[in-house]
Amino acid sequence: MAGALTLWTHALAALLFGALTLLALRPRENAAPRRSLALALAMTALWALAVSGIGGDEMVTRAAEALRNLAWLGFMIMLHRRDASARPPIALGTVYGVVALVGLGALALHVVAVAGEPDMALPIENAALLLRMLVAVTALVLVQALYSAVTPATGGGLRWMVVALAGLWFTDFAVFSTAYLTGDAMPELTVARGAAIVLVALAMGVGLQRKGEWNVQVSRTVAYQSLSLVAIGAYFALLALATSAIATVGGANARILQTAFVFGSTAAILTLVSNSWLRAFVKVKLAKHLFRHRYDYRAEWMRFTETLGAPEGAAPLDERIVKAVADLTDSPAGLLLVPDGTGLGPGAAWNWDHSTLPVTGDAALAQHLEETGRILELDLLRRAQTDGAETAAVPQWMLDLGQAWVLVPLPHMGSLVGAILLARPPVPRALDWEDFDLLKVAGRQAASYLAEERAQGALADAQRFDEFNRRFAFILHDIKNLVSQLTLTARNAERHADKPEFRADMVATLKDSSERMNALLARLSQHNRARADAPHAVEIVPLVERIADGRRGQHPVAVSGIRAAVALADPAGLEQLLGHLVQNAIDASPANEPVTLGIAADGVQVVIDVIDKGCGMSPAFVRDKLFKPFVSSKPGGFGIGAFEAQQLATAMQARIEVMSREGEGSRFRVILGAAHAADLPLADKSVGRAA
Repeated sequence: MAGALTLWTHALAALLFGALTLLALRPRENAAPRRSLALALAMTALWALAVSGIGGDEMVTRAAEALRNLAWLGFMIMLHRRDASARPPIALGTVYGVVALVGLGALALHVVAVAGEPDMALPIENAALLLRMLVAVTALVLVQALYSAVTPATGGGLRWMVVALAGLWFTDFAVFSTAYLTGDAMPELTVARGAAIVLVALAMGVGLQRKGEWNVQVSRTVAYQSLSLVAIGAYFALLALATSAIATVGGANARILQTAFVFGSTAAILTLVSNSWLRAFVKVKLAKHLFRHRYDYRAEWMRFTETLGAPEGAAPLDERIVKAVADLTDSPAGLLLVPDGTGLGPGAAWNWDHSTLPVTGDAALAQHLEETGRILELDLLRRAQTDGAETAAVPQWMLDLGQAWVLVPLPHMGSLVGAILLARPPVPRALDWEDFDLLKVAGRQAASYLAEERAQGALADAQRFDEFNRRFAFILHDIKNLVSQLTLTARNAERHADKPEFRADMVATLKDSSERMNALLARLSQHNRARADAPHAVEIVPLVERIADGRRGQHPVAVSGIRAAVALADPAGLEQLLGHLVQNAIDASPANEPVTLGIAADGVQVVIDVIDKGCGMSPAFVRDKLFKPFVSSKPGGFGIGAFEAQQLATAMQARIEVMSREGEGSRFRVILGAAHAADLPLADKSVGRAA
């Protein structure tokens, strides 16, 4: 029964793969590697035909299996070579070559077992079976690398083909590992293998019918992972071979020797892997000998930008810049040199103790780096293998510092914004053209980040000065009003100084002016709070009466309207706002025309009108210039009062409306939101009742 199933399943597989061979030879839109694919399909059909005709353990069948494996490995590496951006790393080619040699070695061991002594046939066959298992495991790793490298734009055809390849190699691994563990090549395994191969053929047929590009992009990370997995698989295969050999020659102590070998070799491997110097050494050697380029530029640049773009709360930007550049060359530390006078002085550091370094650098170094932009390899300078100009430009303390390795300038827009001194990596090496190119580009990018940060700092300083100037402009306007008020008081004192009521008003005016001047000085302080209090319930009538009383010594001011109103406002801001409007009204009014403050409320809004009978304003001036800073209709005016009044109104969620006619006067209406009297503090309620 098993023999018949073996015959029919493998015969069906041979038929399917033969048909797929013809299908693969037809020209297709996806431009797949048709010849290598057709060869692999044909060799698989030949192997399946040999199994169905003469059995799976015959010499011809084993040779057909080895050729089949070589053909599929060739097809896989041809897919890798279809990388749209560059040829695949040499490391992958090396892995494919090793796998092919292992497969041929398994075939050679089978030939030796068949032609050699019968007593040695079983151990040799077991060793050959282990090698076949190693080929299957390594091929699965390569298939995983191939699947990871499939481009996102690739159609489903290539994905189906890669999944089918995974099924092919997994079937081999399952059959070989079961045979090795049981010690018997059961006929049922051959039947199951034939059925699985039929499914693989169907999956490949689906893949060939799908449309889409058959392109892959091989990353260096995938290559390293593949090498690591292959090394692990090789280690376990070596472990299995060694323990089998010990079991053969160890006699009664075989079990103890096997245990000691397993634990000893594992401890040795773990010790070697945990050594940072060895890891760095292996990485350098692999990059040097197995890859066409030293760096995986995409991965390096993503790490570089991720380090620079760390979120808020991370290390300062200048320290992150040093780390980002140091990581490119595996340097364990770095030091940022920044402009200091005419030279370069120590700045931020990453893993570098710069407390013993000189405070300032040499001006010759800064000038040389700015003029040439060259990356300086300090070991060459120490050995006097460069021109004398570079040696003379580098300060002696830098040459005497043993860990100093490379100096990378940071040029930006024709000027030098700094330089980064890198420490010697765990595995010292000379820089090549790739190092210079990468460090040059990274240095320019880091320089742009530093320049941008400094520009933002300068902008912040300018904004602080602008804020100070804005405050000063507002305060200067208030000082002008105070000067006008004090001047009028002094002028009237010459005529009314003998009147007690005038003297009382004059004392009150001087006291109010002194308090306002102190408040102005406080506003100039950098510690003065930049924002007003949140609006809250305020009695309007007492506040308006206080403003009117403060101006009556300067000009007639009348208060009209209701006698109780509560609004949402900032008391200090509202008093300052109304002070500006009242002063502007006084300045615009004739001496005998009073300024009127009117108060109205409807339960929703509280309205305060400032009315004058002065010269008035044109509609164009009100629309385009009234609330613009430094624009005034009064001779000698600063144009600040109305602008600041509008700013204060906006801050307390109020608004100002203006009605004016030239020659008839103006009405400035301040509209506030009404507040319930219950929202007032107890002190304010008592004042309201007293009023």
